[in-house]
Parts: sequence; structure tokens; C-alpha cells
Amino acid sequence: MTTTLTEPAIVATGLRKSFGKKVVLDGIDVTVPAGTIFSMLGPNGAGKTTTVHILSTLISADAGQARIVGHDLARNANDIRRVIGMTGQFSAVDKLLTGEENLMLMADLNHLSRRDGKRRTAQLLEQFDLVDAARRTPATYSGGMRRRLDLAMTLVGSPKVIFLDEPTTGLDPRSRRTMWQIIRELVAGGVTIFLTTQYLEEADQLADRIAVLDGGKLVAEGTAEELKRLVPGGHVLLKFADPRGLESAAYTLGDVRRDDDKLTLQVPTDGSVRALRSLIDRLDDATIEVEDLSVHTPDLDDVFFALTGNTNQKAEIQ
Repeated sequence: MTTTLTEPAIVATGLRKSFGKKVVLDGIDVTVPAGTIFSMLGPNGAGKTTTVHILSTLISADAGQARIVGHDLARNANDIRRVIGMTGQFSAVDKLLTGEENLMLMADLNHLSRRDGKRRTAQLLEQFDLVDAARRTPATYSGGMRRRLDLAMTLVGSPKVIFLDEPTTGLDPRSRRTMWQIIRELVAGGVTIFLTTQYLEEADQLADRIAVLDGGKLVAEGTAEELKRLVPGGHVLLKFADPRGLESAAYTLGDVRRDDDKLTLQVPTDGSVRALRSLIDRLDDATIEVEDLSVHTPDLDDVFFALTGNTNQKAEIQ
């Protein structure tokens, strides 16, 4: 089947998986548009890696259906393997081979000719800044270099979808940000990324959409900003030039938290543009001058702790 420009890269419905009596996935639905980054968050044991293993054909689901780049997961597993790549939590490079030899091995496994394999290897060594380390074994590499080599090996076959299962685990902040930039460049080139991570900042920085998985159920899904509006604590901080403005605003707005020493008011809000516009209109109608205004929303840490641990109901994005 040939995919169209509007067809999602991944569509899964009702995926279920149990290991013995342990239900790991309890009927999840996932849709990932092509050329985007989709991130799945969740505590240990939530089912993130199981989801990746099912969608990448490593294990089968007990129930449910899925299509990857137009191919049916149950009937066309071999076709799916030809269009996907996968990088796990730990580097899969062969430490006895050089970086160049690792890439050439992957070229052979992808049935590239010797000439095409050498050309592809050279391209990837350049792209991942590994030219100087090409003739050295990964045992001499830093953690970030090994992870870059691992991802480069995944790309030898030019996959359309890449599953990244906690790809920056154990990396220092500089190496993690280097990987983020590589991931952004891959997506800019048309690759679709399915990312699982426990680094909430990573999902916030990279993902077009985020799903929160807990106890085998999807408890929320949306953009980072949509998810942040699901939990309480968002507010607009207003600062005034004098006590008179503070008093007038407090009287006009009603439900606020005031700090007379700092001449500020905290006004509860869901962080939406509509709520902010309404607040500004109320201040304008009362001719109240504000010296400074800033919007404060919960971060993904707040979302994570608020939504995990209770899987009775999926949170609704408004």
C-alpha cells in the first residue's frame, strides 16, 4: 500500500498486552502524524517499552490493531521492518568493531552494495561528527559518541519511522542537547519519531504531541501546553507601580492572591489566550494600569505527578 501525504505514520487502536496475569497495556489508542515527534511519558512499568516493542514488531499484541506507514502490523511485519528503525535505552553497537565497521555491518544487513554501503557510512560519520573516531572502537568513545553511533546505525537503512526508547538515558546535559538537535534535524528531513522518555524537559523541548501512560492506560494526550493546562496552579502575575493600582485591581478582579509588599497580584488562569484576553479586557474597562504582566503555567513535572497514579479516567483536553 502506498502512503499519502495526509496518512499518519502510526495508527494503533485497542492495543492490549499481558504477561501472565499482569496487564501491561489495557487498550490504548495512538495516532502519530508523519514527520512529527510523538513522545510517550510514564513511570517505570507504565507500558512505554512494551508499546514500542509491539509497534516495532518485536513482540505481538494480545488484541488491537496497528498500521505503520500504511502497513498492517499483523499481516505485513516484514514490510514494517524495512521502513522503521529503533534505538533502545542502551547502546547496541559492537564494541569490538570500529565505528566505521559497525556502520558497514549495518549496510550489509540492509543489503546495500559495497559501494553504496561505503558512501552511506561516510555520510553518517560526517552527519554525526564521528569522522575522527571512525577507525577507533566504541570502547574508546564517550557515552554521547556511542549513542550518536547507535542512532547513525539505525539510519543506515533510511527509515521513515524511528522508535527512540529513552535514547538519552545516562547522557550528560551537553550530550543530551546534541542528541536533541540531531532528532530535530531528522524530523525536519521528514522522519517520524516515536520517543519514550523519563526526562520531562526532553518531551517538552522536542515533542509535537505527548501521551501520558500510567498502569497500561493513556491518561492524557495533547501538546505540552495543553497538558500543562490540565493541572491547577496556573496564574497571571500582575505587578503595579503603586498601592492604589494594586487595590483597584484586587477589588475589580476579586479571586486573587495579593502581596502588598511586592505590589503584585496572582490571578488564577488556565493559561489560555482567551483567559488572558478576558483578564486584560477587565483591567482596561476599569482603566487600571499594570506595570508588568507575566503568565505562569504548571510544567510537565506537575502534569506527570498529577496524572500518574490514577488511571480511572483519561484527562480531557479542553
